[in-house]
Amino acid sequence: MTRDAHRADRFTPRHPHRAGRFTPRYPRRAGRFALRLGSLAAALGLWQLLTSLNVDLWLRFSQFPTVADVARTFTERLSGPDYWTDLTDSLTRILTGFLLAAVLGVAIGALVARSRLAEDLLGPLLEVIRPIPAIALVPVAILLLPSNEQGIVFITFTAAFFPVLVSTRHSVRALTPVWEEAVRTMGGGRLRILGSVVLPGALPGIFGGLSVGLGVSWICVISAEMISGQYGVGYRTWQDYTIVNYPGVFVGMVTIGVLGWVTSTAVELLGRRLTHWLPRTSYVPGVRVPRRVRDAGTPVPVAPRTEEDVPHDQLV
Repeated sequence: MTRDAHRADRFTPRHPHRAGRFTPRYPRRAGRFALRLGSLAAALGLWQLLTSLNVDLWLRFSQFPTVADVARTFTERLSGPDYWTDLTDSLTRILTGFLLAAVLGVAIGALVARSRLAEDLLGPLLEVIRPIPAIALVPVAILLLPSNEQGIVFITFTAAFFPVLVSTRHSVRALTPVWEEAVRTMGGGRLRILGSVVLPGALPGIFGGLSVGLGVSWICVISAEMISGQYGVGYRTWQDYTIVNYPGVFVGMVTIGVLGWVTSTAVELLGRRLTHWLPRTSYVPGVRVPRRVRDAGTPVPVAPRTEEDVPHDQLV
């Protein structure tokens, strides 16, 4: 046995019932959760330290409220009715616009990708409107729609519609024609192909577009509330800024961040649930294979890939 083969043999499992198990160095769920909490606590501690000491180097931290000031203001807001009213209004607007964009974006994206006639009729119009920022359509919404509430929902819908449309269109076009031909061979029609091939095969790309569209929707709904809203997190944040209530501004920013994180996580979990049948790669983060083992060509067993081992940004 050569030296490289002998060293490669050390990484081969000795027990048959343990085949395929290779312990990664990356911590499990509890360790990862503690690591994330630690990074967040470190950031808050640094914020508190810089603001309490009034550090003014290049960045003027003396103008910032401390973490304690923001926490005190946040506690006061939680005990009042206005905070929950703003929260409900913003969530209602974002969910209404986003759901409309999800349905129409997937439907029109699949239609444009599957039909040349639809692409010729709708494609040029969509490509002309797509580069226009959604927030720039606020004057159009004010002129076109009878109420500010409908205008904000329209801005939210427009912001999410085009990412979903483009992602769906590219995902459908990237599908291999072999699957469709197999369904046709077994006597399946267009609806059968759409339900069993097109939509399931395009799901990963569709949910990628939904995640991007949701993030853009939050940006635009907050901006629209600042411009023409009467209630909502964005409206309240802008009002705090006009009266120089900076802790209230940071309360609004934290609320926006938490809402965006919760909704985007919900979309990712739904996408993971609907695409659980997709094959996963054998990569496990934290597992390092020695170079000599790779050069020897000896297969190295890898731990089974579970949701606990995979970072969220690598899951569909």
